[in-house]
Amino acid sequence: GAQSHLQALLSLYKLFCPEQVTITLPGKTKTFFKNSEGPWKAAITAVRQRNQGISPLSQAMFLGTSQPQSRKRKWNAQLVIPASSTNTNNLEGVRGKNPVCLYNTNVPFPVEQLKTFPQLLKNIHRLEFPSQMGSVLTNPLLLHYMNCVKDESIYLRLYYWMGQMLQEECTWCVVDNPNEEEFKSFLESIYKAECFLQEGFSACEEFLYKTLPLWDGFCCHSEVLRLVSWIPLSSLSDIKSYLYDTLAQLFFTSSIYFKCSVLESLKQLLQNWLNCNAIQVDFEFSS
Repeated sequence: GAQSHLQALLSLYKLFCPEQVTITLPGKTKTFFKNSEGPWKAAITAVRQRNQGISPLSQAMFLGTSQPQSRKRKWNAQLVIPASSTNTNNLEGVRGKNPVCLYNTNVPFPVEQLKTFPQLLKNIHRLEFPSQMGSVLTNPLLLHYMNCVKDESIYLRLYYWMGQMLQEECTWCVVDNPNEEEFKSFLESIYKAECFLQEGFSACEEFLYKTLPLWDGFCCHSEVLRLVSWIPLSSLSDIKSYLYDTLAQLFFTSSIYFKCSVLESLKQLLQNWLNCNAIQVDFEFSS
């Protein structure tokens, strides 16, 4: 049956190998592998310790909510196309014997050699997505390819990767996180990809719904509100409870600048919804 702990375990498997888990899992599952109250406890403890003149880092380490000091991640490594996966050596060997082998429809085209749009058109049927799905976000050619190839596994890979990255690197959910500028750049990359595709990512929507109640309205201010403007169409009850009610608490206690920013973001959200709905209506009419 639908046992929550088994669903959480399957969700973890699906994160690393989505094609192996074929059943449909609920979008919102209880977290079993991390303490969901950790960010709140760490934030409260940080205020207490700061008022007492003691560094909150030691208490955060005790709660297990902070990252080890030795942990250093090169952010750009997740957004750069890596070397082609399994067939690189084979391609090099065959290329030395036959220079025209790349035009063989049975030979995969190395994605790291994709530089121009004509190359994309010629090799669109034999491209393979890179092993690091994050590199798709900053590559317009791969975003074009993603739009053309409606493969559910591609969206699943990007969904699970993006959700994990957003959860682990959110600067207002981790105590003393020094990577605010890097996180801003990451959110900006997601926003630009959404503008390119003209649709929002469901992983980004879930991230906003989960973390907006913890948001102070200042950290990554413009980036967060830009992502709000690309929340996909959903039920009004979800939008009200997860988005409007949360933003209202900040709206009535913040500056005029913040109020205007929120209104501008919601206006853009409405425009994006209307555009998506108009495209859908035109498509159904033409069909």
